[in-house]
Amino acid sequence: FGAEDVTAGTETELATAVLGGRGRVDLPLSLEASNYFGNVARRAAAGELPSSTLTDLERFLDSNPGGAWENSWVRFDRWRLSPLAESVLRSDLRGSSGQWRSDTGRFLFEEAGEEKVRVPVSYLLKLSLAAAVEGAPKPLQQAARRIMPSFLSDNTSPETTSFHVITPSSGSTTGEALAKEGARRYLLTQLLVEFANRRFGLLESGQRVVVYQSPLAAPRQRWLNRCLSDAFYREQFLSPCLSGWKDGEGKRDYMELCHQVLSRSQLQLLAKLREAGLVPNDLVVLPSPSNVSLANNGVHITLGSRRLQELREAPGSGFGANEEKGLADLVVKIAEHYLPLLVGTFSGAPYRLGFEDFHPERALGFLPHELDFTHLRMIWRRWRVKARNRLFGKSVTPFGPAFLDRGLGRFFGLKGDLVPDFRLIDYPVALLSTEKSPALDGNRGNGDRLKKDLGELGVFDSRMSLYLPLRWRELESHGYVGLEGRTHSLFPDLLGDAAAAADLQRWLISFALRRVAAGVGHDHIPDFPWVESERRQILFATALGVPTFYVRQDSPNRILQGLVTATDGVRRSSRYPGYLRVPTSKYLEALAMDLRHRDPALSELHPPHLLETLEQRVRCPRESASGRLATEICEELGARDPLKVDAATFNEGAETYYRGTLRRRHLDQGFEAALEAVSRAALPREAQERLEVVRKELRSGGVTPANLRLGIHIVLEAEEAERRRSLPR
Repeated sequence: FGAEDVTAGTETELATAVLGGRGRVDLPLSLEASNYFGNVARRAAAGELPSSTLTDLERFLDSNPGGAWENSWVRFDRWRLSPLAESVLRSDLRGSSGQWRSDTGRFLFEEAGEEKVRVPVSYLLKLSLAAAVEGAPKPLQQAARRIMPSFLSDNTSPETTSFHVITPSSGSTTGEALAKEGARRYLLTQLLVEFANRRFGLLESGQRVVVYQSPLAAPRQRWLNRCLSDAFYREQFLSPCLSGWKDGEGKRDYMELCHQVLSRSQLQLLAKLREAGLVPNDLVVLPSPSNVSLANNGVHITLGSRRLQELREAPGSGFGANEEKGLADLVVKIAEHYLPLLVGTFSGAPYRLGFEDFHPERALGFLPHELDFTHLRMIWRRWRVKARNRLFGKSVTPFGPAFLDRGLGRFFGLKGDLVPDFRLIDYPVALLSTEKSPALDGNRGNGDRLKKDLGELGVFDSRMSLYLPLRWRELESHGYVGLEGRTHSLFPDLLGDAAAAADLQRWLISFALRRVAAGVGHDHIPDFPWVESERRQILFATALGVPTFYVRQDSPNRILQGLVTATDGVRRSSRYPGYLRVPTSKYLEALAMDLRHRDPALSELHPPHLLETLEQRVRCPRESASGRLATEICEELGARDPLKVDAATFNEGAETYYRGTLRRRHLDQGFEAALEAVSRAALPREAQERLEVVRKELRSGGVTPANLRLGIHIVLEAEEAERRRSLPR
């Protein structure tokens, strides 16, 4: 994973909204016209359903002062498609089998005698790219065709992947090269959205699409999720997988499976919380039957190694599938101890919970499936102490009815809490192994065995991919050897923060490999579920901002024991005999010191300022990514402290900030990266000048379709030049 060896790429999950009136945008129109809405209205009128079921839905449709409908689809006249875009649409609706998809009627329909197209924003980007290169020179059309598969969709939102495999060039780090490619890709996405708004008549029809980065499901989507059945929620929001898959309908079915399983798994949490003693009186707030966590968005950074791949492919090398698996699991286990350094420092997902939200079945997300009961109880107690929910000096939790809890919270000044990275709590990051089936013991097939066990427990499904915060990419299944980091949420700075996160991830992987070379083996980190939970609790404690965690004095995890020994401020716990009380921030400082001093030769191969920046952000949380995001959200709300703003206002303000101020900042950074690439590609000077014109017009809101099309062409040319530069020589 050195500079001459590493390859890299990213997956970026994006948020979308369609701005417009209730009678113009697809989501409210689809809801009102649905059989579901009609059935709810009839049953409510007959007294078979509570009237609140209907009034909540009507309130969602009526009260939208911002006019933003998150994750709505779009609809427009089919005649607006260019010939190439029409060809792309027909090809995708037929799929690899050549047969029309069975759900084609969802995307093509007639209204008032006019043929209409109805698609999610993720697919709109691909149609926009096809329309933008209509009539362009053949090399440009080929470049567009080549990157079309990179415009995919996550379960709900658009997702883009790197347009080419990234290798660092002289004078830049892996992270810098990765960040610049991501910024250019973000710029192209924005140009395609603005082109689609105009080319397909969306603005004329009262629909304006915006695409931006937001790490959490929008507050209004959470509200709507509580109003709908799980099946109808899936129909409205899950991706139909029109592009990027050999079997789009099969992939769509997989997306539905994921949502069904996570929704069911959410209900299973109640039993685990009861067994852990966190709901002793059997009083709980029942979760929605539909889960919204799949609307969370992050960035996955994947780093590959040419040398490991060559070794793995070489006959007789002694590094076959079994050896790769043994190394992979050990590297992941070692690196997991250091992953808390990536949480909140270079990316974040700040989220406010009010007093009324502090029910364990709501606040703890998927943690009951990820932690041993002992660590779950410890984290819950420390979080309650940290939160500003104290009455007469004692920590209190809500009683049940939301209206009562909100009133009590306001009357007694119970503020709740601000969580630095709630995405890592609200989504299953790493399901806990079972006693019989450890996930990382180095034996092939261990993941399948664990999925089978978890499926029998009603927690998971064996057809799904196993969730891990750092996931090895095996040669047999992916065609390369590397690791995918999945703990990155939202980067406030697309260039600086993203580059630092990627460089730090590369450092952690290299460091873990060198620990293996120095003699660390699987016996140093035993594969018991509670040992797994013991090391992962630190990741979640950091995400929650919990100030301390607890480690057994006689823990058999020798890596963790060594790190705790090097941590300042550790003392024996008076509350938990046999445990050590470890300050979270001091532990993070010890991790950084270990990276710096344990292997000085490795330190010299990485950016010298990286650890200094990291240590400064650990010591001063306001300078961290999460701290900066929270501060800027408060500035837009006219507040100085997130806890001085009620939870709903802060979270709605966060979504508005991501959709506005942060989107514009990221757009500017995309232009910076693109202009640099244009200069490096030796394109005519006129190309830079034209791109600057597009930049100014976008800022003023007066950009023309012709200039947008030209801007798309320039970015495509620069990206094609970057791809050629990255090819192996």
